[in-house]
Amino acid sequence: MSTSIPNIRIGQGFDVHSWSEDPSRQLVLGGVEFFDTVGLTGHSDADVVAHAVIDAMLGAAGVGDIGGMFPDTDAQFEGANSIELLRLASQRLRDLGWTLLNADCTVVLDAPKIAPHRETMELNLSEAAGGPVTLKGKRTEGVSALGEGVQCFASALLVGPRGSVESESS
Repeated sequence: MSTSIPNIRIGQGFDVHSWSEDPSRQLVLGGVEFFDTVGLTGHSDADVVAHAVIDAMLGAAGVGDIGGMFPDTDAQFEGANSIELLRLASQRLRDLGWTLLNADCTVVLDAPKIAPHRETMELNLSEAAGGPVTLKGKRTEGVSALGEGVQCFASALLVGPRGSVESESS
């Protein structure tokens, strides 16, 4: 007897970018632009939150990572909007039969405050990812190395193409 079981997979993502010395560089986190602080260095818009979610989702599906899908050596991704990159990654996964059940992120930085923008960030990320994405901010608590940039950790739970398991009848 063959039984269809769900193919549920968990992925972990991480991204970090250092603060930019370019005063015109815009800070973008979760698709939200912060105008009162300098941005992060990076080939794209350096949205560490979107990048961590992409990595978590790609990892859960077993199809590589953000660097493989959107290499920083490719000029077409220079200055890219990372929410759009998340949308493209999500579409690729849907084309392969994967669905995001949820993703959760922790972004580590002292400023700006995430809480006033959390709802908008979660909406941006959820719409692009094709499933619910939650977010929380944590401070560095004075650990100086953590204050040199912004980090984000993400987990994603996906369900994919069903497999079958053969069972013996008694």
